[in-house]
Amino acid sequence: MQRSPVASETTRRSFYTGFIYAAWSVFSAALAVPAALYLFLPPTNRKDPGWIDVTDLDSIPSGAPTEVSFQRKRVDGWKVTSEKTTAWIVKEAEDQVVAYSPQCTHLGCAYHWEDQTHTFVCPCHSSEFSINGDVLSGPAPRPLDRYPVKIEARRIKIGTSDLNA
Repeated sequence: MQRSPVASETTRRSFYTGFIYAAWSVFSAALAVPAALYLFLPPTNRKDPGWIDVTDLDSIPSGAPTEVSFQRKRVDGWKVTSEKTTAWIVKEAEDQVVAYSPQCTHLGCAYHWEDQTHTFVCPCHSSEFSINGDVLSGPAPRPLDRYPVKIEARRIKIGTSDLNA
């Protein structure tokens, strides 16, 4: 009498074949899920922190530009970068200040304040700016870029959303 093969019996070959297919499916899903999320979901819209507390209003002398440094976060798609940057702050009145971006509007070089001439001077191509940011001479195409500024409880806060506000 011959033995008839039992349909529910698992052979070594069928076990390994099933195992390989299952491992291949898990591996494919592990690669496909992140790729699908990247392709079909937009990056999260991280809100700009808005205002950065920079310095005390009383620490800025009236009528003389002061360079202050501060930390800000920059958001680029999925990447958030914390960077140290500076701003030139000019106190125009007791409760009124202006903050300028530290780059020249010609080629982005860092400029400095000259006490003797009462001007901002860019060392790269000799652009000169007045204390209120206007171009006095040189190849700079426009006035200095301004940060949005507000004063709360005698603290100067600089807006990070956009320049020229």
